[in-house]
Amino acid sequence: MEQYIVTASEMKRCDNNTIEKYLIPSLLLMERAALVTVEEIERVRGLCPSRVLVAAGCGNNGGDGLAIGRLLMLKGYEVTCVLLGDEKKCTEETARQINILGAYGMQIFSTIQDREYDIVIDAILGIGITRPVEGVCRDAIEWINGCGAYVCSVDIPSGIRTDTGEVMGCAVHADMTVTYGFRKMGHVLYPGAGHVGILVCRRMGIDEHSFLGAEPYWFTHIGSDSKVLPVRRPDGNKGSFGKALMIVGSDKIAGAAMMAAKSAFRMGTGMIKIVTAEENREALLQFVPEAMLLTYHGDAISEDSMLDEADAVFMQELKEAEAWADCILIGPGIGMGKRAYNLLRFSISESKLPLVVDADALNLMAQHIEMQEAVADCGRQGRTIILTPHLGEFAKLYGSSVAEVRDHITEYPIDLSNRLHCVVVCKDARTVVVWHGEERGYINTTGNAGMATAGSGDVLAGMIAALVAQKMTGTDAAVSGVYLHGIAGDLAAERETEISMTATDIIDRIRDVIQMQQEAVQRNETEKRSC
Repeated sequence: MEQYIVTASEMKRCDNNTIEKYLIPSLLLMERAALVTVEEIERVRGLCPSRVLVAAGCGNNGGDGLAIGRLLMLKGYEVTCVLLGDEKKCTEETARQINILGAYGMQIFSTIQDREYDIVIDAILGIGITRPVEGVCRDAIEWINGCGAYVCSVDIPSGIRTDTGEVMGCAVHADMTVTYGFRKMGHVLYPGAGHVGILVCRRMGIDEHSFLGAEPYWFTHIGSDSKVLPVRRPDGNKGSFGKALMIVGSDKIAGAAMMAAKSAFRMGTGMIKIVTAEENREALLQFVPEAMLLTYHGDAISEDSMLDEADAVFMQELKEAEAWADCILIGPGIGMGKRAYNLLRFSISESKLPLVVDADALNLMAQHIEMQEAVADCGRQGRTIILTPHLGEFAKLYGSSVAEVRDHITEYPIDLSNRLHCVVVCKDARTVVVWHGEERGYINTTGNAGMATAGSGDVLAGMIAALVAQKMTGTDAAVSGVYLHGIAGDLAAERETEISMTATDIIDRIRDVIQMQQEAVQRNETEKRSC
């Protein structure tokens, strides 16, 4: 299902709307947050009383932590509370929590006591951090990271910038983070994602109503979702389930063509015609016998007026294949030669079909500005074009360094999408999908480091093309393809390990992913009927 990912300002607006519009007191929200956090601690750690340290700051995050400490104390835990900062600077809610602890006779220390702890509650800094961590807060974070206790961060690990996932000088390495209402950007973007440990998102009185119609820009998919697969008509045939034209591979590269085509078939495409070099014929017939082939000889073709007889025949057959197809995928393994350029020019300028552009085709676009202008023109006319660059390819297209793209992965793809009027799938540890003309974007949270392997991108390109061929919109196909590709990668890692898995292992798990999604749909339908 879809779930929002919010920025610090969006979450603060939600808090304020809940308090002011729906008249739920902030102290009640704090108590609810503490209750669900205690539930999660006991779920993970069991009911055995433990020695607990609450490290609290002066903001409302600290108030959450102090409330958690009180509830644990009432359950029999041995709790030590530390306030890091000047009590006079505490927020109203945190000051109230200090008074409540005083009423219970609990002492609050100003420094971390030199004791052994089983659990540390990190409530030092919340979602509002904007500058590097210094002083007592930095000292406390470093102590927490070295103490050896189980660390539960409240809302977000202290030191992680909420909107970017940036480590602000230093940050807590949590074993578990309990957040409230919605996931935050800093939970899913790296390096912050590497600090949260197990991420638990709990509702405690703040939900979608609190947006008051101003929905957040970013969302993700969590669990199974019936919307991520195209509807399979029971009276359909191979033609009605999509015909994909794949311009992939070259005389030096066969594997990219094989993996893109195989993954597309696994995703349900009815028919595929592969355009590739003659040298790949036998390998493709062995690996993807279901596919049709259209092959060419040699690297270079000239302008149409100067084609030799063999190339003239090939171009006529290519035009016929384009008229037959429902979509085009171009790029994986096609090389950077003149033929690749002409095939890309044909796909952009001589076709109106939905188009997926990947790998070498993206590098050609980066080299030839006229190709980018042609893509933008197509997009303005309403044609679906999906670009699927990894960071290196994106940097070339955008005109920046890889490091800059990584630091602006939620900004630059939006700029490129608007410039080229297309869907952009920027691939990284957290893949971002954005599309021109819409006020929303997708951040993928499935997948793992084992997917950083040769051919993984070819598999994704094939999966997206398959969904486009089956008449999904370009945005839905891109989002669903990325999401399902990540789940297939997770299943492959479970079986093969992240170190040993390959791109073909991802293809092998696509069928399991589809089965999981279909079973989820069936469960939902059963539940609806039972109601």
